Amino acid sequence: MRGWTIPLGRWMGVELRVHTFFLLLAAVCMGLGASENVPGGKMRGLVLFGILAIAVVVRETARLLVAAWMGLRLRAILLLPIGGFFAYANPESQERATNGGGQYVLAAAGPLANALTALALAGMFLGVAPNIDLLGFPLVSAGHLLRAAIWMLAGLAALHLLPAYPLDCGRLLRTNFAQKYGVGQASRAAAGLGQLLALGGMIGGMLLHSPWLIIAGFFIMIGAQVEEQGVSFQSVVDTVQMREVMLTDFATLSPSDTLADALARCVHSLQEDFPVVRGPQLVGIISRQRIVDTLRSDGNGYVQSAMSRAFQVARPEDTLGTTIRGITVGRGLSLIPVTESGRVVGIVSVQNLMSSMSLLAEQRRYEREESSE
Repeated sequence: MRGWTIPLGRWMGVELRVHTFFLLLAAVCMGLGASENVPGGKMRGLVLFGILAIAVVVRETARLLVAAWMGLRLRAILLLPIGGFFAYANPESQERATNGGGQYVLAAAGPLANALTALALAGMFLGVAPNIDLLGFPLVSAGHLLRAAIWMLAGLAALHLLPAYPLDCGRLLRTNFAQKYGVGQASRAAAGLGQLLALGGMIGGMLLHSPWLIIAGFFIMIGAQVEEQGVSFQSVVDTVQMREVMLTDFATLSPSDTLADALARCVHSLQEDFPVVRGPQLVGIISRQRIVDTLRSDGNGYVQSAMSRAFQVARPEDTLGTTIRGITVGRGLSLIPVTESGRVVGIVSVQNLMSSMSLLAEQRRYEREESSE
């Protein structure tokens, strides 16, 4: 979810990111406004972009409220002009969002919120100015911003009724495919269908001289690619076991070590975090930054006084996907010890995951070449 995105901070514990192309759309809207030859065309085009952003916010606010009502835990949200994509914090939330009746409620929340908001605005505008032309063409233009606001909301609602993944209706279609063909194959098929429909929309927009149809098709295609990459990554991490990527050459500390001795150990180690063991038993975790901070504030003492006793452990047979979720939604720890029969046999950290995955991929490629010879 991080490629080509800009972070907007964390809101209520959820990381919010916006796709770079969403912001570039502001320049496109300014260009469309300037091409209409209306006073202040560029500025009105920028307001048009703001209307689109508000339509997306209305949609995602409704979906967030439904997600909270369903008890779903979110890790991150990626915003595109066609809506937002949720990344769930645990497999239970992912399961509840994509199965059972919850998926239909979540899929209906966004279009319903946009449609109801469009109806409310139409009623308000007609009540204040009965002579306003809400059905004139073009429906969305910088020259008629009030009309554009209504049809932008309505258009976003109607867009998600198309069976194009990753739109809401397309997600439901993927779920039905998954029940028959499996998640990986269903996601690839739904993403392919979404890209095909997106391509058709862009071609139709060119033939009909509709820039908004081209824009919608373009972002549907981007969304389908983002989702497909996410599914592919998930399918990989859910098949790799911890024993394949864990570090087996690592240093440990004892709770009876002094902080000064622990700092000397840090000087000669690349580890950022250390398991603390008493004999074979894991009793805590401590980071080198914690060692330095405690020495500065309290002076020398023992590791057991500064170590964290809140930690997660993994087993060698656990999947990497389970471990990644443990790191990202745990208690802020960047190290997860891998234990077997109560003994630490390896460690997995955020720092070593990417290099380990890259080397594992190279190892598997080499083994495939060897077996084919």
